[in-house]
Amino acid sequence: MKKSIFAVIVLLNLIWPSFADNQLFMALPKKILSQPRIDGLLDETAWSEAPLVTDFIQFEPQKGNPATVRTEVRIAYDDNHIYFGFKCYDPEPDKLVLGTRRDGLLMGTDSVTVMLDTFHDMRTAYYFRTNPLGVQHDGRVSDNGRVADTNWDGIWESAGILIPEGWSAEIAIPLTTIKHRAGSNQTWGFQTSRYFPRNLEKSFWTGPLEDYRKLDGNGTLNGLDLTRSALRLQFIPYGISRFEEGKKTALEAGLDARYDFTPSVSSHLTVNPDFATVEADQEQVNLTRFELHLPEKRNFFLEGNDIYKQRIQLFYSRRIEDIYGGAKVYGKIASSEFAVLSAQAKGGGSEEESANFTVFRLKQDVLNNSTFGILAANKMKNGRNQGTAGLDTALYFTKTFKFTGQLAVSYGDAGRTDVGLFLRPSFDSSSFHIHLRYTYLGRDFGDNANAVGFIRDDNRHELDSAIRKIFWPGGSLFDRIEYSSNYNIYWGMDKTLRSWDIWQALIFDLRNKLSFKLRHEEEYKLYEKGFRNRETQFTAGYNMREWESMVFSYSFGKNFDSDFSLLGASMSHKLTNDLSLTYRLSKLYLNPDPDGQSTWIHSLYATQYFHKDLFLRLFFQTNLAIDKRNIQIVFAYRFQPPFGLIQLVYQKGTGRFGEKGDQGHTLFFKIAYVF
Repeated sequence: MKKSIFAVIVLLNLIWPSFADNQLFMALPKKILSQPRIDGLLDETAWSEAPLVTDFIQFEPQKGNPATVRTEVRIAYDDNHIYFGFKCYDPEPDKLVLGTRRDGLLMGTDSVTVMLDTFHDMRTAYYFRTNPLGVQHDGRVSDNGRVADTNWDGIWESAGILIPEGWSAEIAIPLTTIKHRAGSNQTWGFQTSRYFPRNLEKSFWTGPLEDYRKLDGNGTLNGLDLTRSALRLQFIPYGISRFEEGKKTALEAGLDARYDFTPSVSSHLTVNPDFATVEADQEQVNLTRFELHLPEKRNFFLEGNDIYKQRIQLFYSRRIEDIYGGAKVYGKIASSEFAVLSAQAKGGGSEEESANFTVFRLKQDVLNNSTFGILAANKMKNGRNQGTAGLDTALYFTKTFKFTGQLAVSYGDAGRTDVGLFLRPSFDSSSFHIHLRYTYLGRDFGDNANAVGFIRDDNRHELDSAIRKIFWPGGSLFDRIEYSSNYNIYWGMDKTLRSWDIWQALIFDLRNKLSFKLRHEEEYKLYEKGFRNRETQFTAGYNMREWESMVFSYSFGKNFDSDFSLLGASMSHKLTNDLSLTYRLSKLYLNPDPDGQSTWIHSLYATQYFHKDLFLRLFFQTNLAIDKRNIQIVFAYRFQPPFGLIQLVYQKGTGRFGEKGDQGHTLFFKIAYVF
């Protein structure tokens, strides 16, 4: 018996993650009495007394080596905020790469990032990124950092400034912006990083890291004494006027409200929300017969939206279009993260009735950094229900070995209740990935589930496998080489082979910032008959891992009995420090083309920043296949970023994906205030 117990203990220590290595990466933030001035300069006494975090470690390009430039971070907090001060040494500050667009990811630019795992559960976290201009980008991550929600918006302050040694920046995050536990001696997971684009260098406080996205590689902030703040009620009323060519002037008003029950649980209410000026969906070429997945951009659905992300997506918020209003509660109590949402959708026309959407989601922390979840989503229309319900889990046996599983049912008008199943073991390190997946989707599963979820296709037994390997050869020519391959096959419920698909890709990143990619795919699809599709793609780019880049691609092959060629191009360029431009082109040619799908698609983004919260933005796109011409010009001043603003918007055409639209010249004027 003793030998058996010893063997079990040894086995558990071998397969279960150990976090002892990261105990070295621990900081003790200083609690201060007065708030520092957020101007980018670390010249106040509070900063000199705050603990210092430094000696960053490279993740790329030379994993495990010390960072080539020094970064110093100081951390302090009070009853209302947590503060971070950065001093970034740079021997050539005149070569800084600057980004000016808020929420523009700041990819490829000189920037620093703070990540806060406020429940220290190694599952979810917030991140805040800024640069020498104080420009902001923020978001949330879940599933041990593997799922990112870049659309999340929080209220926080930042400032940056050039100094003789390089540049410095300050960040002040209100504790009301981030969900957390109140109490004394709290511990948060913590990571901070810097991107140094001249060397394509990502460096982190902790390391060496196997995967910088995973939260179990982070360090900690210890000894936080967080008083329970007063319950907070926030109102964001808005008014909007609409002047459309050939129509009467329309005036609308609406309200968003938030009430924090505790620092970790909040409720949200929206009445007649404004979706009219939400950023348009970009047109794209779809060579498949499946629906394309579109990102969520509407504020009401963004808070906590990452909690709904699953392998079999049982809830897809884009199924809910315009709404009269909605309410939700989102938060975390002890080891349980949960969300409850209800929204009343408007009918799409005179004969279409309003529908109610209700969603419940629970994720329970289990073991070290694994989760077990429940999700139920229902659409009720004319007294009839249609929707989904199911269980899911993400189990981390080691830092690199993970198992993902899901079991779901769908019900509704398509017939009997049907079942979906997902099983996926995977191995992930910093340079290697492999997985094997089995998916079962019953004959009518998607027909019912797509009332509330996103299922591209059902009636399948599916096997999928993939492998990816990254090489860092060193030397003077290659920076990185990546090989990837995927094989997929599925049968219908009657055991008929419906599809197989195999593709392989090889990517070369050169030290001179040129990149080349070769990809080939062979595919079989059974619809009204069997089709043999194939595609060969060549891609060449410059600075592809940075924002300011150029990419050209050319594909050719056979697609559903038509020969095709597809030309793609994109360019992102900063004309000045304050004016940025992005252009994308797709040209599809099919022969024969009985359905008139050959097309030119153009899209152009241009942003002029007069100040980080005062900007003019242009978006223009065309799609020849549907004779679509859509333009949107936004002039905005965020006097209470990101929600309190004055906005003047011009639109023509529709921003809805795949629709031409008949909207004439339209002018919107909007004002929103935060109380």
